[in-house]
Amino acid sequence: MSSLPQLRIPATYMRGGTSKGVFFRRDDLPEAARVAGPARDALLLRVIGSPDPYGKHTDGMGGATSSTSKCVIIAAASVPDHDVDYLYGQVSIDTAFVDWSGNCGNLSTAVGPFAIANGFIPAERIPRDGTVTVRVWQANIGKTILVQVPVRDGQVQETGDFELDGVTFPAAEIVLEFVDPSDDEGEGGSMFPTGNLIDDLDVPGVGTLKATMITAGIPTVFVNATDIGFAGTELQPAINEDKAALAKLEAIRVAGALRMGLIKTAAEAATRQHTPKVALVAPAQDYTASSGKHIAADAIDLNVRAMSMGKLHHAMMGTASVAIATAAAVPGTLVNIAAGGGSRERVCFGHPSGTLTVGASVDQVNGQWAVTRAVMSRSARVLMEGWVRVPQG
Repeated sequence: MSSLPQLRIPATYMRGGTSKGVFFRRDDLPEAARVAGPARDALLLRVIGSPDPYGKHTDGMGGATSSTSKCVIIAAASVPDHDVDYLYGQVSIDTAFVDWSGNCGNLSTAVGPFAIANGFIPAERIPRDGTVTVRVWQANIGKTILVQVPVRDGQVQETGDFELDGVTFPAAEIVLEFVDPSDDEGEGGSMFPTGNLIDDLDVPGVGTLKATMITAGIPTVFVNATDIGFAGTELQPAINEDKAALAKLEAIRVAGALRMGLIKTAAEAATRQHTPKVALVAPAQDYTASSGKHIAADAIDLNVRAMSMGKLHHAMMGTASVAIATAAAVPGTLVNIAAGGGSRERVCFGHPSGTLTVGASVDQVNGQWAVTRAVMSRSARVLMEGWVRVPQG
């Protein structure tokens, strides 16, 4: 019988946007886990409590959902004119797998406060009262995020009156700016990897669907909700309790990943669960959010429902919000059409928990669309700090 003591690792448990995760300073990790590889993955899996065939994460820090099975590693910046490197791991719930293929836009919010509280920002840049812009290098995708963090009495301000649908209590508003947020991962190196605003996507077992495929924020496949039998106003149970619907949506994800050049074979999709996302779009309609709040059609531009790690997300991923805003700003995409067409720099969309407004600036460069920035407001706070314990070995 094993009697090895547990490792005791400094950690902070934080909420960022509508997600939460375990944050580490890279230099606080065991030496073998400070670099990419099996040791790092094994450590984070054990911290979260995966793989868990019961799907509960009872023996770990995870929350058994895609929004709560996350880890973040922060280090001093490796890139000039940045403050920190931010590395994000999406931990699978029921398999021994950590996906490093994309960013978490929600937890990006918490990176700024964490950086300030943990000494990554020089004291002379922190006012007694005001705002600190933390310059974050998102190491998963090689992009810059500016996190504008409010400060009061020289400390990060966490409480406030800003309300975010999908989060129970109000908090201080944090503004995120994603700079040049297109991943440009696809074969063509374009924000629209196929070169088209709308494609005919052949999905085995489903048929041919109209799809907009974009890499802004995070690689995302947009389809019309009505084309696959949905209204676009669904809440989680309507999709997550329907095995046939989940299988159909995963088939769309795999077909989109292949068409975008993100994977070479369908089998590779199992090792890339975090990306691409699949999102269903529909024109604005009245619906009742999961909180019981009535969302009126005239209060939003369109409805969007997005999948995350094989399940309908309870609100909206921050990176997918960037994709939504960017696609909405480009005339002729499915998202733009669902929002009523025309040019727009801001879009308000309905999601299962309520509404969200996001801005994006796009332009055409040498005949190709490009996004220069996307902006949204979120909030974050520390839930617990101290040490996380993990059995040795």
